[in-house]
Amino acid sequence: MNLSAEALAFYAFAGLIVLSALVILFTRNVLYAAFSLLLTFLGISAVYVLAGADFLAVMQILVYVGGVLVLLVFGVMLTNRVAGKSVRTQHHNQFWGLFIGGSLFFLLAQTVVQTNLADLPWLKASETIKTSTVSTLGIQLMSDFILPFELTGVLLLVALIGAAYVAQRQL
Repeated sequence: MNLSAEALAFYAFAGLIVLSALVILFTRNVLYAAFSLLLTFLGISAVYVLAGADFLAVMQILVYVGGVLVLLVFGVMLTNRVAGKSVRTQHHNQFWGLFIGGSLFFLLAQTVVQTNLADLPWLKASETIKTSTVSTLGIQLMSDFILPFELTGVLLLVALIGAAYVAQRQL
């Protein structure tokens, strides 16, 4: 079997994603789970780069790694000790979780094995188009979708002002 460099990189990143997701599932330490989530997000971002979706890769890093994960890590570090005890997660229903997860993994693996990836039309089209998606998304946002884009910005500004007002009132 002859694997190209892109296929080898994809399998390496997919393995990283699966292994770090398994660490998230089976670790009892919340901080280790948060750092494994970091590896999962970075692996998904790398898969986006391999798929040619560079804008999605950057947004994955900015939004999830830069925002959500950093907030989660700071929250874990600030609340790691409650009354002198380390915070640990409890495992409940391990059998059913493993059974359902294993069943879904089996179905997904069976689907991937039966799929002929070389004949998919969007993969053939993506081989000929290797341009950046940032300019296309920027043009679409500033022309066809300007109203939803601006409304989203106003909504986020109102939420930020409201959060600052609530935080100020409680002090």
